[in-house]
Amino acid sequence: MADEQDRAPSSPEIVVRRLVKETGITEEQARGLIFLLGLHWASLLREAKSLAAKR
Repeated sequence: MADEQDRAPSSPEIVVRRLVKETGITEEQARGLIFLLGLHWASLLREAKSLAAKR
């Protein structure tokens, strides 16, 4: 069973804000990742960290 932190909220805007806060990517980048990956938090976080590292 996943920890509470591993589960993304169901609202895309909450997920956008959380990704921006936790990884430093832009809101536009966060929305793009959600469009591609859906709301699966572990995948979003992995890809957001990858984007942030390239900055």
